[in-house]
Amino acid sequence: MLKEGDKAPDFSSNDQNGNTVNLSDFKGKRVVLYFYPKDDTPGCTKEACSFRDADAVYREKGITVLGVSTDSEKSHQKFISKYQLPFDLLADTEKKIVEEYGVWGEKSMYGKKYMGTFRKTFLIDDGKIVKIFEKVDVAKHADEVLAAFGEK
Repeated sequence: MLKEGDKAPDFSSNDQNGNTVNLSDFKGKRVVLYFYPKDDTPGCTKEACSFRDADAVYREKGITVLGVSTDSEKSHQKFISKYQLPFDLLADTEKKIVEEYGVWGEKSMYGKKYMGTFRKTFLIDDGKIVKIFEKVDVAKHADEVLAAFGEK
């Protein structure tokens, strides 16, 4: 289980356009790595749009936002297009990143158990995890993240 102060595990994954993204590409930078269950669902859309609406501030502060789910590149393209999301979404279809970050596990909805991605956000500064959001308020999350980085 990862904790604050740990080195963030490096990864390599494709974004929505099939470009390879490595966490190590952001050495010396601040990154918001947010995990979400599924493209174009109510909570995930609210969360993505909260980051979208704060994008200018994030860019001004030099903070990169990366969303991660197990959806495909094509699904991410539709989600980005529908909501004009200005940041990359990583397609973790092989579930390597979600497992490495400990956000893949058994969930329960309406009494049914299934495997899925937990909504969790990691703030990374120069390769180190500085904050982990275990519980996420999807509508206010972008502001909470900025405040945690000391930027609000």
